Amino acid sequence: MTELGRELFFDPRLSLSGKMACATCHDPRFAYGPPNDRATQLGGSELKLAGLRAVPSLRYLQTVPPFSEHYYEEGGAEADQGPTGGHTWDGRADTLHDQARLPLLSPLEMANPSLEAVVAKVEQAPYAAHFRDAFGGDVFADPTRATSALLLALEVFQQNPTEFYPYRSRYDAYLRGQVSFSAREARGLALFNDPQKGNCASCHPSGVRNGAFPAFSDFGFAALGVPRNSALPANRDSAFFDLGLCGPLRTDLSRHREYCGLFRAPTLRNVSTRRVFFHNGVFHRLKDVIRFYAERDTNPGEWYGKAGSFDDLPADARRNVQREPPFGRKPGEAPALNEAEMLDLIAFLDTLTDEDLKSAVTR
Repeated sequence: MTELGRELFFDPRLSLSGKMACATCHDPRFAYGPPNDRATQLGGSELKLAGLRAVPSLRYLQTVPPFSEHYYEEGGAEADQGPTGGHTWDGRADTLHDQARLPLLSPLEMANPSLEAVVAKVEQAPYAAHFRDAFGGDVFADPTRATSALLLALEVFQQNPTEFYPYRSRYDAYLRGQVSFSAREARGLALFNDPQKGNCASCHPSGVRNGAFPAFSDFGFAALGVPRNSALPANRDSAFFDLGLCGPLRTDLSRHREYCGLFRAPTLRNVSTRRVFFHNGVFHRLKDVIRFYAERDTNPGEWYGKAGSFDDLPADARRNVQREPPFGRKPGEAPALNEAEMLDLIAFLDTLTDEDLKSAVTR
């Protein structure tokens, strides 16, 4: 099943263009994330349409819970953590099975008219015999059954621990007691966890819990007020806003204005291999991301120019923006992190890179 899912994942014939596979945007050389620094990837019938959102990594998603508006940790002893879970930036797919359906049909991605059209391509593919071996010789006689089988194979492939959650980073070796951190890495970890400094661990927990190594995401949702990306075609319309949980791709929560601007926290594992950050791909260097966190409120002109703060949100959604540290300071005040501390934090984040991906790290 895993190998069949791999064949499907890497097959460009499953797109309308015949040139886009799942792996085109989710490249294994980059933690199954984007292979370039484009804010969003090109798709559609001729690979000329820009996507709406940046491509996320598919590594370390095995513990993502189904979406819930009111999430409680196992046992229910902790407080309501609010909207949590689900796959994609807005959590609208509860499982990898559901998520696999989305790019196959998106007009901005693989652009197929139906899943039945995808199944017809699988029936003619060189691995069709493998598909029959896995799901029965008559699987293609029932399009509904074949569709479910197709999505299941993709789901099973993405549950392969060797490729999708190997836990082979320097930080994992540190947790196992196999290596010691440098002074800079240790300072970076302390800043990451300090609730008055980086405060990163509030959304990206770094500790072992119940014997499980961290995914570096609580899979909750936050509005960070990242700057508007003028390079995205959708943003040429000044009245358009990508509001995450309350639309436009997710429609069931559109009336919940308190959710507007909230996007799911991604895992920070392998973050140093990325060349595009945040849901709208507005930043291309990890250093700029850290500086934005530190200086968003102390130097808003650097990030928003004359447009004013939170220029990628309508006025009534700006109240949803997160204000906890390192945010919440006033213009002109010292930022929560100075230059040396930002570099220490990046040194720690570099330790989250899996061994097989170190060649993808650039500065």
